[in-house]
Amino acid sequence: MSIVNRILHTIRVHFVSGVLVVVPIILTYIVLKFLFEAIDGILQPILFKVLGYYVYGLGVITTLLLIILAGILTRNFIGARLYGVGEKVLIKMPIIRPVYSAAKQLLEAVTMPSMNSFKEVALVEYPRKGAWAVGFISNRVSCYIDGTAKMCAAVFLPSTPTPISGMVVLFPDDEVIPVDMSIEEGVKFIVSGGVASPETLKPKRSAGHNNDQGVLGETR
Repeated sequence: MSIVNRILHTIRVHFVSGVLVVVPIILTYIVLKFLFEAIDGILQPILFKVLGYYVYGLGVITTLLLIILAGILTRNFIGARLYGVGEKVLIKMPIIRPVYSAAKQLLEAVTMPSMNSFKEVALVEYPRKGAWAVGFISNRVSCYIDGTAKMCAAVFLPSTPTPISGMVVLFPDDEVIPVDMSIEEGVKFIVSGGVASPETLKPKRSAGHNNDQGVLGETR
């Protein structure tokens, strides 16, 4: 290996390591910032009416206290029971139930891959022929297309670098290529913008004619 290649390899290794450290911090910051601003927007008008002035940093302090309190409560028996009861109430409410349940399942699937909410990581041609996207197979359903039943794969295509958002696209099953990559590795691939990836994306099994097109190869 030449000196230039060694330098480039070293830079790439350090860059990947840096991405795996920085990106989760940024994502945590985005989520917390949203919570800070939401809570601040609720409490500040109330306190201004009562006290006559704004309390700066109230959203940050309140959010941190709520998160810590939630963690304390859910880690003991009584708190866990209360959380379970509250969740049952939410999932019985007609409007809130589908949003809450779907959001929780998606968050668990992305943040806790061990729960096997997603079945496989796969390559699909999206958004056009010849362009390949990495997604997660969440389900397989029978679809009637032009009066003919056809097995389709529901593939969740997450956004980068926030994989908890994205879209679901139905693809004919024979046009989806499951790859030899764990869900956790797939999440890292998405979050890092493709930087944290294996040298080769190998198919798990034959997935129709697409395997003959040579799309599975070097990814970096």
